[in-house]
Amino acid sequence: MTESSASSAQHRSSTSRDQLDEQPEQALSQRGENRSRRPESQAFKDFMGSQWAPVEHPEFSAYAVASYAATRRKAVSERFPGERLIIPAGAPKVRSNDTDYRFRPHSAFTHLTGLGIDHEPDAALVMQPVEPGTGDQGSGHVSTLYFRPLATRDSEEFYANAKIGEFWVGPRPTLRELEARTGLKTKSLDELEYAVTVDAGAVEIGGTRLRVVRGADLNMEALVDTSRINTGVDLEASDRLDAELSEYLSELRLVKDEWEIGELRGSVDATARGFDDIIRALPAAKQVQRGERVIETAFFSRARLEGNDLGYDTIAAAGNNATILHWIRNTGPIVDGQLLLVDAGVEAESLYTADITRTLPINGRFSELQARVYNAVLAAADAAFEIVRPGIRFRDVHDRATEVLAQHLDAWGILPVSVDEAVSLSGQQHRRWMPHGTSHHLGLDVHDCAQARRELYMDGVLEPGMVFTIEPGLYFKNEDLAVPAEYRGLGIRIEDDILVTDQGAENLSATIPRTVDEVEAWMASLLGENNRQ
Repeated sequence: MTESSASSAQHRSSTSRDQLDEQPEQALSQRGENRSRRPESQAFKDFMGSQWAPVEHPEFSAYAVASYAATRRKAVSERFPGERLIIPAGAPKVRSNDTDYRFRPHSAFTHLTGLGIDHEPDAALVMQPVEPGTGDQGSGHVSTLYFRPLATRDSEEFYANAKIGEFWVGPRPTLRELEARTGLKTKSLDELEYAVTVDAGAVEIGGTRLRVVRGADLNMEALVDTSRINTGVDLEASDRLDAELSEYLSELRLVKDEWEIGELRGSVDATARGFDDIIRALPAAKQVQRGERVIETAFFSRARLEGNDLGYDTIAAAGNNATILHWIRNTGPIVDGQLLLVDAGVEAESLYTADITRTLPINGRFSELQARVYNAVLAAADAAFEIVRPGIRFRDVHDRATEVLAQHLDAWGILPVSVDEAVSLSGQQHRRWMPHGTSHHLGLDVHDCAQARRELYMDGVLEPGMVFTIEPGLYFKNEDLAVPAEYRGLGIRIEDDILVTDQGAENLSATIPRTVDEVEAWMASLLGENNRQ
């Protein structure tokens, strides 16, 4: 390099550093833009906003769930007269850096709007109090859905917003579309802050009391709390008000309506086909070190094909891994002679999920010992199912299942005390081998109605329309010196989804084989398909 060239390069470098020094410091949140430069010229903006074919907006019909969601909102209105209720959908959750998980709205939002799949990030349902009888369906509230509607293609949002822009994530619904689909009034998200905070304050001085569902949207919680502080409302008392709202919305889901039951049936049916896929995948799973992942992947494919997603992370647990209740690493091998416990459920696009467990002999045949333990678990499940009917208590189902397990453990010489002593509250020794509960409510969440009061959940009386699991199991860990060596490494659970009917109960998942003979025949049929292909 000549002296003149070196001097010129040094000057350019110095100038570049000086320019950098003059720039304001960039916020960390903005530095993701450093990987590329977006055109900012007016010529580019004008060109991007032109020459697009008109967007066709067909006539939209109401979702089938719309009338049911309206009935639910009316019940909420009757419970909280004169109060403004805010139910957020929630914001996308960050997986890492600027990569989000696939969005799923809060279950309370879905229950009251009927919107499932990925509707609608940052949205909120606001139930505004009005004179009794003048609101929606003659209630005391008018409900409005606030969300970010589809942007026009001459706006920067269309191409420049990687979170919500149509160029990045696809088209968003219009206000008119969601109004027709849901039966709700709809407004732009830009109007939400005013709708939440206007005339908010203490009831004693003529203000409107606010309640918000917490745990969905931190920004919404901050907005509500700031409004409360600014109007002199006690935050501690308000926390109790918010908790009462979440509690009621959870309890409202204890009894499912006919539309919800139909969605659960669909989720169970898709899950049944997913279990077929699992059996078909067994030969391939045996060929790799992490064969449990092959099983997990087979079911996930079915969930994405027929539903929205998995209802929860699939448990694919072979051998001793089946004694780990929530084994979701799924890193183990699939070995002939062992058992494979799979706990999985398809979540429908409505977000209702199944929750089913089957335990399969990997080679297609149960050994004598495996069949003995399996039949004990099956007997416990059947005994629990037989008592299900309106009027019994939820906890009775668990007590019946675990009593049968205790009887079998005693017959095998494993139980260290009598059955009566074990099932007493001061005993419970049999729970060493089944430490979890037998049942939980099922619906929009795999563990549905989780904020319901104990007196309505565990101590509650069963009613027609309730849906819950029955899932007894026995788990004998490799290291468990309290059981004979031949039992160690066996983990067996059988789980079904149960609907309480007017006269008794229906097993929604009864078509998925359950008995030893049924399971073996099922596996032989599906594995035979593989051999014929």
